[in-house]
Amino acid sequence: MSKIVYVGMSADLVHPGHMNIIKEAAKLGEIIVGLLTDEAIASYKRLPYMTYEQRKEVIENIKGVKEVIPQTTLDYRPNLELIKPDIVVHGDDWKEGVQRETRQQVIDTLSQWCGELVEVDYTPGISSTQLNNSLKEIGTTADIRRSRLRRLIDAKDIVRIMESHNALSGLIVENVKSDKGVEYDGMWSSSLTDSTSKGKPDIEAVDVSTRITTINEIFEVTTKPMIYDADTGGIAEHFAFTVRTLERTGISAVIIEDKTGLKKNSLFGNDVAQTQDTIENFCNKIKMGKAAQITDDFMIISRIESLILEAGMDDAVIRAKAYIEAGTDGIMIHSRQKSPAEVLEFCKILREYNKNIPIIVVPTSYNQITAQELSKASINVVIYANHMLRAAYPGMMDVAKSILDNDRSMEAEKNLLSIKKILDLIPGTR
Repeated sequence: MSKIVYVGMSADLVHPGHMNIIKEAAKLGEIIVGLLTDEAIASYKRLPYMTYEQRKEVIENIKGVKEVIPQTTLDYRPNLELIKPDIVVHGDDWKEGVQRETRQQVIDTLSQWCGELVEVDYTPGISSTQLNNSLKEIGTTADIRRSRLRRLIDAKDIVRIMESHNALSGLIVENVKSDKGVEYDGMWSSSLTDSTSKGKPDIEAVDVSTRITTINEIFEVTTKPMIYDADTGGIAEHFAFTVRTLERTGISAVIIEDKTGLKKNSLFGNDVAQTQDTIENFCNKIKMGKAAQITDDFMIISRIESLILEAGMDDAVIRAKAYIEAGTDGIMIHSRQKSPAEVLEFCKILREYNKNIPIIVVPTSYNQITAQELSKASINVVIYANHMLRAAYPGMMDVAKSILDNDRSMEAEKNLLSIKKILDLIPGTR
């Protein structure tokens, strides 16, 4: 009777290293591949380019693979205890680094039934990081980019979105990582930062096509998904055309707010012109937008202004329920309180009504709360809505004034990015 051989892999970008492991495993028995789910991969690095089903189809068609099953965590033990394989095969590159503990767990688990770990020599010259960088240089398609937001929401505990108002800020969002390897998942196209970066007031009348020009410039040098701030979305009939334009461009989602009147940023408080749209009118806008879209990937997200306009928690909850019934793909709750308490209260109430609707927040005023804390409150997406623009302009003002004050640029140099680092940031300049 053939031995059962277990191979765990992510297999997003199948390369000779994967093929070599499968080839060596096939010599030992019948292969069961534990294919990491999107959730498992996204827990420690970026979302895979291919979906689980796409990756599964690829691996199933490799000679020697008998069966492919999901491995839902980085931990091998649940699958090993279920299957009790005779052998586990893995590359020998996990003896050091972050996977060292996982390796020991596999050895300890196999020992319970005298199983064996076989480690295959690492294939030289293959780097998943290099392959990923190559894919970034090639770019992505509108269809792939547009679909990624839904996949991220499904796969990750919290999706981090950072404002981007030009191609350079888009490149920063695309490439920056924390010391622990955490990165932004996508970009936010803010009407405020887009207009301000052009030296114009934040008014609703800005033509969508004008903003699309900037977005296309960002998309030329990035691969991550984008959420578009459409203010109120205009009248329902016009909003339907906006949806088609955004969807065709490759934008993943549009957020519209349920207030009417002249444009005024929520940070400036109440205004007679800032009144709430009727629930019926806003639901009709949602329905017309959903009817206009072509793909299932695109999302229409409803931003509720009840707490901003001091209409109360009950009003916010009533609106959320109505918008969900109308077909909205997500709820954004807005607040300008310094404490996150009312937002967290809203989320608790909404989750009792609907466990699955994505909840989006913009913690600009209550900025002491972390993304992980928001995740524990069942929030799916956090948007940092204007921070790139707010960071850029103080720096430029300080440098411009320093040069005038000192009649030279030497004193400003310590606050400037080197030309070398600029060249490293811009694709194709080195």
